[in-house]
Amino acid sequence: MSIISKFAKALATAAALVIAGGTAWAADTITVGGKNFTEQLVIAEITKQLLESKGYTVDKKDGMGTKIVRAALENGEVDVYWEYTGTSLITFNKIKDRLSPEDTYNKVKELDGEKGLVWLAPSKANNTYAYVVRGDNPKTDKLQTLSDLAAAYNAGTAIVMGTTAEFPKRPDGLLGLQETYGFEAGRENVRPMDLGLAYNALANGDLDTIAAQATDGQIAALKLRLLKDDKGFFPNYALTPVVRKEVLDAHPDLKETLEAVSTKLDDATMQRLNSEVDVDKKTIETVAAGYLKSIGM
Repeated sequence: MSIISKFAKALATAAALVIAGGTAWAADTITVGGKNFTEQLVIAEITKQLLESKGYTVDKKDGMGTKIVRAALENGEVDVYWEYTGTSLITFNKIKDRLSPEDTYNKVKELDGEKGLVWLAPSKANNTYAYVVRGDNPKTDKLQTLSDLAAAYNAGTAIVMGTTAEFPKRPDGLLGLQETYGFEAGRENVRPMDLGLAYNALANGDLDTIAAQATDGQIAALKLRLLKDDKGFFPNYALTPVVRKEVLDAHPDLKETLEAVSTKLDDATMQRLNSEVDVDKKTIETVAAGYLKSIGM
């Protein structure tokens, strides 16, 4: 073999090694997605730190809207994010039947499985929607249920409602709620905004109620009252890690790793973590690290 041939062979071998090394590096990179509110920012950071401790390189892409992060998961731009069972049931799979928490999980696991998405073990953290009111407000002091809230709107009471930007447009949000309870809040009474700002606005009297999330840390901190969903409109929203099947097939250890967290989370834990960020003003990174340390991970 000539010197030139040997040199060409050596270059080819080196190139193959570089390509193989690059492929291996890419295979060990996991893209973690997340939505744009406190609980999702916390759980995305927990996932990032956890996977990094297991040797993965993690690209975190949080702060996305619900439909955007779901589309990113389906098209491969995101490998894993934590979704809520009720959101997948109604928003993505268009199921309007009222199902038990277990049936909700099984249904979305089945339907999303057909799309190459794997739902791992769900947590006990149920971040369902919940309307909250403050004390000492004549417009809401007598309200105990969502039927009471609907009756107040129908009687012409101008109850100003704070919501996320998505909630008024969601079938599992204000659209479906108004249909089920038979009322219209009126555009002039709905204020889409960041939930953190909404809690401040409720506390200082600029809002009368918030379409909140049941695991929000400010609910207990501000001593707010939850209105009972007496017609059972809102489904179960179990916070659950969802992974692309091809990623899980390549890294089966992800199942055990992520479920070590999901099986430990409950409402009280998520309320505490959310409160540490929103009330105690700790950083997302500090809260995530503290939680992982507390569970020995």
